[in-house]
Amino acid sequence: MSDRTETPAEASAWDALRERVVISLRPIGAPTSIGLYGLGAASWVLAGLQLGWIPATEGKSVALVLVGFASVAQLLASILAFLGRDGTVGTAMGVLALTWFVTGLILHASSPGATSDALGLFLLFSGTTTVLLSITVSTTKLAVTAVFAVAAIRFLVAGGYELTGRTGWEHVSGVLGLLLVVLALYAAFGAGLEDALGRTVLPLGRRGEGKVAVQGSLLEQVRKVGNEPGVRTKL
Repeated sequence: MSDRTETPAEASAWDALRERVVISLRPIGAPTSIGLYGLGAASWVLAGLQLGWIPATEGKSVALVLVGFASVAQLLASILAFLGRDGTVGTAMGVLALTWFVTGLILHASSPGATSDALGLFLLFSGTTTVLLSITVSTTKLAVTAVFAVAAIRFLVAGGYELTGRTGWEHVSGVLGLLLVVLALYAAFGAGLEDALGRTVLPLGRRGEGKVAVQGSLLEQVRKVGNEPGVRTKL
């Protein structure tokens, strides 16, 4: 590597370049609602299957809901969250989307009422990952944190059922699924109202950077943009 000292002319050229650097931010619609509605739909139909409201013979139909609606909705939310500079929610929605996708594929390929050790281990991993993500999200949005935390517990319990085959685990997972539906619908509706009206209507427990996102000035919201992925030199 060269140790050549930068000349005054070169330094002046770099200063002029720095003054011309422009960072463009593209406005997008808030993706949280569609992701949470997808989560609610998956939780609702799967809880129906686990609690016996839906016959085990219709497991393949439930699988299609998980793959065709829930996973697609959450994958879309994940992509838009990353584009909107929210890597934490983007990662969480991505994990949930892929979890429903894998669960749907295995459920569709399995016999009615069958369990899967592979799915059980996978759900334990997804549940643990979602626990870690909920801890991160808790620094900004408490309502969304509650959604991810209950989803994590549900994945862990469902994993226990897949590994043991005990119906008690299945019923607990179904009940947690119903709780998750309520939380997801609340958070989705609250986020949608907030986006539509430009102010908080239903409390979402925003704090820290989460509060700045809706209450802070434009300058407050972009003050760290120079150090974000895609702008800084290294990830």
